[in-house]
Amino acid sequence: MEDLKDLLPVEAVRLDVRAADWREAIGAAGRLMVETGATTDEYTREMVANVEENGPYIVIAPGVAFAHSRPSPAVLTTGMSWVRLAEPVEFGHESNDPVTLVVALAAKDSAAHTSAMASLARLLGDPGTAAALAAAPTPEALHAVLTGDGAEASDPSAEPEPSAASKPSAAPEPSAASGPRAASLHKILTVCGNGVGTSLFLKNTLEQVLDRWGWSRFVTVEATDTISAKGKASEAVALLTSREIARTLGDVGRPVKVVQDFTSTAEVDAVLRDTYDV
Repeated sequence: MEDLKDLLPVEAVRLDVRAADWREAIGAAGRLMVETGATTDEYTREMVANVEENGPYIVIAPGVAFAHSRPSPAVLTTGMSWVRLAEPVEFGHESNDPVTLVVALAAKDSAAHTSAMASLARLLGDPGTAAALAAAPTPEALHAVLTGDGAEASDPSAEPEPSAASKPSAAPEPSAASGPRAASLHKILTVCGNGVGTSLFLKNTLEQVLDRWGWSRFVTVEATDTISAKGKASEAVALLTSREIARTLGDVGRPVKVVQDFTSTAEVDAVLRDTYDV
């Protein structure tokens, strides 16, 4: 399983890139993956087509877009790129526009990059690290923060300390009447268009909250795509996703909960409390 530093070389980092619109922003991220040997040009077109077909659900947090598509022959090896824009760009997202950062992922399968996604979710969810990434003056400095080699970097394996404004409430007891019972194992699905990108971000954030609550042994989390989610919905207590994907899913016979910021443990905490009425 590859780590973030294995998938995102410093050569795949560009700062202060100018883009006229969201297509050009994704195109800039795609070109970096082509230049570093991760993909062909066709994959960039597939990333653009993903947004055209599924909407701007890839804007996973305020100012952050996570461009990706399904594994395909256009993916030569699993890899990533990082583009910090010179000027914000509108992607059409209701709450998270405009975008100043485009992170792109090309995955050969749904498993090789899970460790990297966990690290990235924690880094972007840590306000101190996010500020350091936004202020990094060079690709080398930014890469050092991402990989934990910089003075400003947080340990990606450590729990980020939420700010006072966003800190979740005290964890409920798993024995609460409406919570999962020790004798049963609940499943929650996190859903995106392809099952390899934004759903993994949300899965990692949800797992952080479950760990804080002490509920990880009672609730499993599975990242999946929209087609698979419809078939698996009956196995789950709830599905967590973006507003755009929730519209695509429609009525699946289980609660579909919308999360606006996939990096926010405070928002996911509130959604989980609503799911279990605690």
